[in-house]
Amino acid sequence: MLFFEFHGTESGVKEQAQTVQDITAENHGTDFEWATRPEDRSRLWNARHSAYFAMLQLKPGCRAVTTDVCVPISRLAECVEETEKDLVASYLPCPIVGHVGNGNFHVAMLLDPAKPEELEEAERLNKRIVMRALAMGGTCTGEHGVGLHKMGFMLDEHGADAIGVMRAIKHALDPKNMMNPGKIFTFEA
Repeated sequence: MLFFEFHGTESGVKEQAQTVQDITAENHGTDFEWATRPEDRSRLWNARHSAYFAMLQLKPGCRAVTTDVCVPISRLAECVEETEKDLVASYLPCPIVGHVGNGNFHVAMLLDPAKPEELEEAERLNKRIVMRALAMGGTCTGEHGVGLHKMGFMLDEHGADAIGVMRAIKHALDPKNMMNPGKIFTFEA
């Protein structure tokens, strides 16, 4: 499913929607639908907002381990295509959703939390996805943040000097490490 949102004059939006509908048809897309009324737009966007819960239905009883990356728009198609090859080769169901307008996409790796081998597979896939994004001039996260899970990629992305500066700023502003401790990078006195 692909969502587009157009902005502009009424005639400009109509022209853009028609162009996208024509391209969709040329590429064997089906069921093109567009809306101008707020309530119709809300109904269409509800499918996007429900995507996570729809993904979970692909493997009943599963948990989703999610990751996201962001790459320059010029590399997005390549990054998604290469990622899709990795995901198809995996035994885990791994749907993708994304924000094409800003180069960001998300992967939900669906796994049984009682099976450590499935968590290991999700971690392997996450590392491949992140390292590919970094190699393409992107970042390890577009929206989900660094938190605990992507701390290890910060050094790969920014280098030791930049991490040192970030750590020094954190220490200057929060010498007792009380604000969000242990997130983004380890705290060193």
